[in-house]
Amino acid sequence: MALWIQAQQLQGDALLQMQSLYGQHFPIEVRHYLAQWLEAQPWDAIDLENQQEEFKAKRLLDGLIQELQKKAEHQMGEDGFLLKIKLGHYATQLKSSYDPCPLELVRCVKHILYTEQRLVQEASNASSPGSGPVDGTPQKYQQINQTFEELRVMTQDTENDLRKLQHSQEYFIIQYQESLRIQAQLSSLASIPPAERVQRESGLQSRKSTLEVWLTREANTLQKYRQELAEKHQRTLALLRKQQTVIIDDELIQWKRRQQLAGNGGPSEGGLDILQAWCEKLADMIWQNRQQIRRVEHLTQQLPIPGPTEELLTELNGIVTDIISALVTSTFIIEKQPPQVLKTQTKFSATVRLLVGGKLNVHMNPPQVKATIISEQQAKALLKNENTRNDSSGEILNNNCVMEYHQTTGTLSAHFRTMSLKRIKRSDRRGAESVTEEKFTVLFESQFSVGGNELVFHVKGRVPFVVPDKVLWPQLCEALNMKYKSEVQSDRGLSEDNLVFLAQKAFSSSSNNPEDYCNMTISWSQFNRESLPGRNFTFWQWFDGVIELMKKHLKSHWNDGAILGFLNKQQAQDMLMSKPNGTFLLRFSDSEIGGITIAWVAENPNKAGERMVWNLMPFTTKDFSIRSLADRISDLNHLLFLYPNQPKEEVFSRYCTPPNSKAVGDGYVKPEIKQVVKVENDPMLDTEGEFDLEETMDMARQVEEFLRQPMETQWSGQQS
Repeated sequence: MALWIQAQQLQGDALLQMQSLYGQHFPIEVRHYLAQWLEAQPWDAIDLENQQEEFKAKRLLDGLIQELQKKAEHQMGEDGFLLKIKLGHYATQLKSSYDPCPLELVRCVKHILYTEQRLVQEASNASSPGSGPVDGTPQKYQQINQTFEELRVMTQDTENDLRKLQHSQEYFIIQYQESLRIQAQLSSLASIPPAERVQRESGLQSRKSTLEVWLTREANTLQKYRQELAEKHQRTLALLRKQQTVIIDDELIQWKRRQQLAGNGGPSEGGLDILQAWCEKLADMIWQNRQQIRRVEHLTQQLPIPGPTEELLTELNGIVTDIISALVTSTFIIEKQPPQVLKTQTKFSATVRLLVGGKLNVHMNPPQVKATIISEQQAKALLKNENTRNDSSGEILNNNCVMEYHQTTGTLSAHFRTMSLKRIKRSDRRGAESVTEEKFTVLFESQFSVGGNELVFHVKGRVPFVVPDKVLWPQLCEALNMKYKSEVQSDRGLSEDNLVFLAQKAFSSSSNNPEDYCNMTISWSQFNRESLPGRNFTFWQWFDGVIELMKKHLKSHWNDGAILGFLNKQQAQDMLMSKPNGTFLLRFSDSEIGGITIAWVAENPNKAGERMVWNLMPFTTKDFSIRSLADRISDLNHLLFLYPNQPKEEVFSRYCTPPNSKAVGDGYVKPEIKQVVKVENDPMLDTEGEFDLEETMDMARQVEEFLRQPMETQWSGQQS
């Protein structure tokens, strides 16, 4: 309810904007009387693009109706009687409006709450110069709003001047018509007697001379007005172009970049409501100025006066058309991107949105959007405006969609919910290229008109390919850390030591100094084409294997700090040899994708008085699907302390499987899986203290194999 209390304290334009959110689609009384309930509901947890979420939306709608009815029933007294009737009416009205489409209620409420929050935040920023929006850009936001205010004043000023020009021109035309009438009268004097003609001619000539002087002076004044107005429009359009550059080339591009990063594990790109509000203001200002320029053109055609204004107006008309064209084509965006990896015969979705569609009334004639799949080469050709002959590189089913206008949010968008890639046409691969390296994009195209077919736009929405041959190592580190935290769903990212380990692996280097890698670049071949030295997998395949293992089985242990992970065998040995026997650590395998091994320090059974570090052959996803890491560590009694000195029970006991009771209700005893490793004088021990679990007594696998045997073999000769 805190938000509603703050929203009621808004003033001026912000208060008007807040009030405009409400209407028949969602009465403000409902917001007021159900404020606490509305703000407590999980509106953001519902994906508006997923039709399967409709049942959640229906639950919220039913809850809203129940709360309204409950609030109505508790109204007492004379005033309460009227409110009771009103709230009951609203309950019926909302149920009737949203029962067929409950997701629209969610869309409406989300828009209301988000806009209120934005207005409250902006008001707070204005009153507290030291505070600002979440992204820390208060000065930029303030500058954008100040520029809009400046543009509003300039546009109003030119509107006033235009009206003044129009009135002056209308009076000029009246006086000009009067001069024509006088001239006609002078021409008709030939038919009257001379005495009378001289007297009347003298008066008419005097009036004509006076009027001609006035017309000459006024024509110059009109030309001056036109010139001054054109120059003002020049300044307005220059500022409009500058403001559009800030919003489109800076803010919108940054949103698209955040969207790209979000696809690779970065934080959410954020909503588009602020950007849409700015773009709509731009569209409004541009269109007002365009209409003013058109009206001036009409006035000059109505009353041609020789001078430079006509040429200037032609230039202005071209500039304003270019500006609005750039705005429309730039704000046709992909709000929800298709998956980064597309598989044939698999459904996928996407959403495209025109940020200025509502303001320019594009929805009055809803345009259709078409999706096609094209290759990287075709995409590059499009960026250069080269003719691609409308070729596609495959076939997408359900690839046409009509844009819908949502009255409650003012958004114009097309939701592709059930697209499917039927087939893909691949190019001939050369050299070391693999099928996974060939890139395609889904291209969204549409055509719509603005201003009653005055302007027609053909728009294309896509994110351009930017795939450099090489990147700096620190840039890759940022991306790897982002991806790791996102996939593992952990706040614990990659430390500087972890990144040094990865650099050593990527560059086959032995340097421990992070500075040595700051200016190094890594190519795509080094990243995911060339195998690591002595291995049959690439750097990325190894790192991706670590991610898969962690997110499926070891997330909790990573978050607890129990897994050091990014260490090589020598580093593990150096760390453990200074610790008491039984101290162990967990590190990722160098030799196997998605493997993790246990290294521990203990006595060497073959040399009395000598200590050494032992390494188990790596565990993988297959092993942990049989028995968890915590259970395996619990089974191994010679593991005592997690490096540096934590008793293992403190770290792993809460993740262990509770022991089975000796018998269950039907009298059977359940088999128990155990991890067993023989240490003393083990013939399977290699010279580096490494065990092969395929040959040691992994009771988990033995029991698994036993349970796979036919029943007759398992229990033959045993009494049931």
